[in-house]
Amino acid sequence: MSATITTTLADKARTLLPGILLCVAVTAASAGLGWLEARLLGRAWVETLVIAILMGTVIRSLWVPPASLQRGIAFAGKQMLEFAIVLLGASVSAMTIVAAGPLLLISVILVVVGALTASFLIGRALNLPAKMATLIASGNAICGNSAIAAVAPVIGATQADVAASIAFTAVLGVATVLVLPWVGELLGMTLSQYGTLAGMTVYAVPQVLAATVPVGPEAVEMGTLVKLVRVLMLGPVCLVLAIIVHRAGVKLAVRSLGLIPDPLLDPMKFTAGLLTTIAMAALGLGVDVRVVARAGGRVTAAVTCSLLMLGVISVLLIRLLSVA
Repeated sequence: MSATITTTLADKARTLLPGILLCVAVTAASAGLGWLEARLLGRAWVETLVIAILMGTVIRSLWVPPASLQRGIAFAGKQMLEFAIVLLGASVSAMTIVAAGPLLLISVILVVVGALTASFLIGRALNLPAKMATLIASGNAICGNSAIAAVAPVIGATQADVAASIAFTAVLGVATVLVLPWVGELLGMTLSQYGTLAGMTVYAVPQVLAATVPVGPEAVEMGTLVKLVRVLMLGPVCLVLAIIVHRAGVKLAVRSLGLIPDPLLDPMKFTAGLLTTIAMAALGLGVDVRVVARAGGRVTAAVTCSLLMLGVISVLLIRLLSVA
């Protein structure tokens, strides 16, 4: 019996390995481009995760992977991503969110809930499918590409939905970093207010630094704090979505119960990030660029309107709570 099981597992591994290795190769190339980008431009404006899905999509547009690679690619795009989300959810501690303070916590919850709702309604009004609208809303409200990648397996989103959402969100994320300092100056914000605005609206933590470092240390400190608390909302949001679609969410509560030792957190986060990037390469390799292009106009409109709505909600909340 054991020999039969071993043989079956070996056969399955041989079937999956070629496709997985292709995804790993795309990931390695993407990491190299990300490193080169940081060296030439001073910082990585486009995340490795985004480069991976774009590179995979370009390869898929020029060459259709043969059947011998398809199973491995599909495995990397689904099972590996789901495992990455298990690791990500297990590393999130509810106590870390609470420790940030009640006012900041309430503010972030209000922004995330308001942005999620508004973005989803905007997407549906533009006739986007419910799952794509959910992906855009999650990326807009929480942490851009990482949120999209985390939410996708929870709601069962398609490869085309994920690719389109990440591609257009990435472009708008970079644009936000470039425009936001002018917005803060136009509104006459203090350094603390501007840092709060950056933390509430910019997608990725490195992008928050890019938007706040030129303004001043106080803006950097506040922006980073607000952004980190906003990122930590990803676990609760995934848990709620999992419940809505009748999927178990226990794995997202493990860390909150204190069952994961602290020394394991950094390796878990690194592994989750690596597996997510490999999965994004796999998603790109499975996407027909023509499908993404057909949704381009509506997705761009949804992401743009959602981002503007997020900015309005954030500014109103900053004024309402009288952030100094």
